Amino acid sequence: MAVRPRDDRYGSPGDDSGPHGASGGDTPRLPVPDGGDGGEKRDRLRAADVIAEGVRGASPAEMPGRLCTVAVKLLPVVGASISLRADGMPIQLSASDDQAAHLSEVQATLGDGPCMYAASIGAPVLASDLTNGRDARRWPVFAQQATAVGVQAVYSIPLGNDAVCVGTLDLYRATTGTLTSPELRTALLVSSVMTMALMALPRGEDNEAEGEAAWLSGLATDHDEVYQAVGMIMVQSGIGADEALALLRAHAFANNRTALELAGDVVSHRKRFDRD
Repeated sequence: MAVRPRDDRYGSPGDDSGPHGASGGDTPRLPVPDGGDGGEKRDRLRAADVIAEGVRGASPAEMPGRLCTVAVKLLPVVGASISLRADGMPIQLSASDDQAAHLSEVQATLGDGPCMYAASIGAPVLASDLTNGRDARRWPVFAQQATAVGVQAVYSIPLGNDAVCVGTLDLYRATTGTLTSPELRTALLVSSVMTMALMALPRGEDNEAEGEAAWLSGLATDHDEVYQAVGMIMVQSGIGADEALALLRAHAFANNRTALELAGDVVSHRKRFDRD
C-alpha cells in the first residue's frame, strides 16, 4: 500500500477539513471505539444487528449486494457500490441500484474519482461537496457526472487491512455534507464485514492461481472483456497496454458509454481501433 501524506486522508489533497471540521493542517484519526461511550456502544450494536439481519442466509456471492443495501439503510446515502482494485481499472462487484452502478462505472471509465483515489492511498476519502470547492476541482469531470444524476457527495472506504487495499465501498449522497463520527464508524464497520466476506469467497478450481484472479471467479466475468478488448486494441493500433486502456476509456467517455460497454463492441468486432 502506498505511503500516505498527512493531508490525504478524509478528502482531496490539501483539504484542510476532516469529518469533524478540523483545521490547522492536523489529520483526523480514524475513530476507534474505546468502549467508554454508552451511546457509541448502542450505535455499534444497532449497526451490527442491521448488518447481521441484512446478510442472514446470504451465499458468498450474494454478500456484496446485501451489504450495499445494508449501507444505504444505515447511513445518510442514497446508494452504495463495491468495487475491487484490479490492474488497469476497478471491477464492480455489486451496487444497491442503477444510479450507484452507473457512478461506479463512470469512475472506472474515467480512471479517476474518489473510489480510485481511496484505493490508491488505502484510506477513506470523503468528497463532501462535488458541487463546489476542493472536491469539485479535484475530480471535475466525475463531479459533473455525479451532480448531473443527483449525487453531491461521495464517500469511499477502502476494503482490506493495513498491508493491502483490495477495493472500496463507495457511498453516494444526494446532498453535500460529510459523515459524522458515528456514521463514519458505521461505514468502517460495514467495510470490515465486506472485507471478511470477500476473503471468504470461493477461490476457484485453480489452486495455483494467485492474487485477485483466484477469488474473483464467477463475480466479475464481464470485465474479462475489458482486458480482451485492450489486447485487441494493442494489436490493431500498435500501442502498449496503458495506451490501449486510455484509448478505450477516452472513446467510451466521448460517446457517453462505459468502458465495459465499448469493450463488448471491440470484442464482438463492431468497433475497431485500426492505426491510420
